[in-house]
Amino acid sequence: MDAERLIGAGRVALARSGAALDIVAEAWQAQALAQAIGDQLALHGPQELRTEARGLAETGARGGASPDHPSLRAGGIRAARLSTVIDPRTTLTGLGVLLGEVGIALVSVACGTDEEGLYWQCIEAIDAADESNDRVLGMLRKLTAQDEVRERVRETEKEKEREKERG
Repeated sequence: MDAERLIGAGRVALARSGAALDIVAEAWQAQALAQAIGDQLALHGPQELRTEARGLAETGARGGASPDHPSLRAGGIRAARLSTVIDPRTTLTGLGVLLGEVGIALVSVACGTDEEGLYWQCIEAIDAADESNDRVLGMLRKLTAQDEVRERVRETEKEKEREKERG
């Protein structure tokens, strides 16, 4: 399954999550997806993103739960179905949105619980989602910078051709 569909599925599942543990499980799902997308881009993505993609994969791995956690076992880890990243920019943008939504949902759970263990679980998951999102934003900035460089090169080449035609 392509990354954008998995991101969409994650956003829908998060929106449908009502119970605190379901929201925490969706946070873990999002981190697993960040890891899988990072791995995919590190192997098959644009050359200029491969180092940052490895970092995203590592960050995602640190923010996830164990695969046998009861909250994840029922539906399995969606990220395991990732087969391709069709458009890195669109995928990273969607992943950033998902991670932001996860962070907001976790803040809500953390603020609404009296259970200390759940509170700290949320705080750790918020930190992980925030770190993953920082990596995603860095990769998007790098893509934008590369696009700007390519555009400047194209403009320079066009200007040289115009000069040649005039001269």
